[in-house]
Amino acid sequence: MKTPPPSSPFARVAALTAAACLLLAGCSALGGTDEAAGADSAGTPRLKIALIAHGGKGDVFWELVHKGAQVAAAKDDVDLTYANDSDPAGQAELMRDAIRQKVDGIAVTLAKPSAMRGPVAEARAAGIPVVGLNSGMDQWRSAGLLEYFGQDESLAGRAVGNKLDDLKAKHALCVIHERGNVGLEARCAGVKKAFGGETENLYVDGTDMDAVTATVASRLTQDPTIDEVVTMGAQFALAAVKSVEEADSKAHVATFDLNKELVKAVQDGDVQFAVDQQPYLQGYLAVDSLWLYRTNGNTLGGGEAPVLTGPAFVTKANVGSVAKFAANGTR
Repeated sequence: MKTPPPSSPFARVAALTAAACLLLAGCSALGGTDEAAGADSAGTPRLKIALIAHGGKGDVFWELVHKGAQVAAAKDDVDLTYANDSDPAGQAELMRDAIRQKVDGIAVTLAKPSAMRGPVAEARAAGIPVVGLNSGMDQWRSAGLLEYFGQDESLAGRAVGNKLDDLKAKHALCVIHERGNVGLEARCAGVKKAFGGETENLYVDGTDMDAVTATVASRLTQDPTIDEVVTMGAQFALAAVKSVEEADSKAHVATFDLNKELVKAVQDGDVQFAVDQQPYLQGYLAVDSLWLYRTNGNTLGGGEAPVLTGPAFVTKANVGSVAKFAANGTR
């Protein structure tokens, strides 16, 4: 084809088109298309990622995890599916559903590791990368997960035990709301290992908040020497505050995990402190890491070490720094 003279209208149109291509479409100086910017225009299908959690419905903690995952999915233009089931058999079946749907990646929690080993192996056999979050710090590598994002629960428990010593506590009641959850058990074991006083575990039905309040209140009434109640979640801490009042106990309340209502309780002095493992960040990193692995072969932690999101203590002295984020529903 004959090249138009430089002064012709066709030449000017061609020059303007080339400039627009360079500035807006990411074209190279040689006229090619930038691969990162042009993926969508080339018709590349969106990655499909599933996050399969063990949390119960209506739990604010898991809403924070889901929010973080949604933000990462929007940033990465990922088609995200979120599903949860507190029953380990149900969670395993949800993961098998994701495998049948041929997703590009799965993020999963290992609260009951034995129930998830089979589905993880099935995903790997299907060529689907799986990362872990929140639960399963000690099992993620043996389970065959690519990466892990969360809190070292044993370490967090020991940190709480040391803090209770600093606060001169003598008798701690460690309230576990889900029997058999390896993360919760590790927390209380860590408290017991580090705390110089007496530690006892109390198992409650985490699906019934009135029962939680009543069971804790009953134990406080039975043993007035209990001077510290340590719960495993923000909503359970708020229930424990009611328990202390009902039992006319002098015990203080501390907790793992954080939400908007718990922030106010710390500000008001009803709860001494909270251990924040940043669930929003866990959801965000889990989804974003799968996108990075699929698009660029990256593995956070090199596939050898977990990426820690906690523990961080939130007390009355520093709660103001996270209050505005909690109000926005992201902490």
